[in-house]
Amino acid sequence: MFFALPFPMIDPVLVQIGPFAIRWYALAYIAGIVLGWRLARRLVVLGPKVATPEQVDDFVTWVTLGIILGGRFGYVIFYRPDIFLRAPWEILYLWQGGMSFHGGALGVIVALYFFTRRQGLDWVAFSDRVVCVVPIGIFLGRLANFINGELWGRVADVPWAMVFPGAGPDPRHPSQLYQAGLEGLCLFILLMVLVYRPSVRARVGVLSGVFLAGYGVARFIGEFFRQPDAHLGFLFAGATMGQLLSLPMMAVGVWLVLRGSRAAPRQHS
Repeated sequence: MFFALPFPMIDPVLVQIGPFAIRWYALAYIAGIVLGWRLARRLVVLGPKVATPEQVDDFVTWVTLGIILGGRFGYVIFYRPDIFLRAPWEILYLWQGGMSFHGGALGVIVALYFFTRRQGLDWVAFSDRVVCVVPIGIFLGRLANFINGELWGRVADVPWAMVFPGAGPDPRHPSQLYQAGLEGLCLFILLMVLVYRPSVRARVGVLSGVFLAGYGVARFIGEFFRQPDAHLGFLFAGATMGQLLSLPMMAVGVWLVLRGSRAAPRQHS
């Protein structure tokens, strides 16, 4: 038996009054959206201006629906397609958990497209500013995964390995924290450095591409330490579903960066 750190048993429910409960996971979603919204209001007005703060306010409702509906439908399609055949009505059972980042990303992309068309905004230019705040929610969400003791890592012999409740007696990588650092903190710092460079902001599509490629790379690496879903296991060539879904993200991200870098810079307005 390898030495293992004790898992900090944090109650997934922050506050409960009768049947009403506030869970850390729900709080992570709310805090991520609120903090991202406040920062996005400042980013969209940086030259060249792509939208008004009031338009960001209006977009919050759209992005919230995109995250929730896209995340849930993505989970069912990518990870639990059996629900379609067994009990399709359970797709709407959001309170039972089960969300996919890749599905949520697709939901946000759809929301971005229709919102910008309705507002008469440049779809990709608006996306460049919005994606810079997404890692905030990812970081908080991964911390909530850790608190819930879910999505644990593979068996490990590192000094910081933990025995997670429900994952058997073997110590495992705290992969939720790895992913919080890679997909959340590191990606956020990278995007903040880039978005405050006028030469980068002027290249439409570069920031969106960096986000897609950056998240894809971070997720691909993190999956090497994360235990695959029991009902899926390892898939093509030993890859996990998360790694396979990250490949197109990386490809599209690199294409956007190259496309934006070669295009004429957008003039300040």
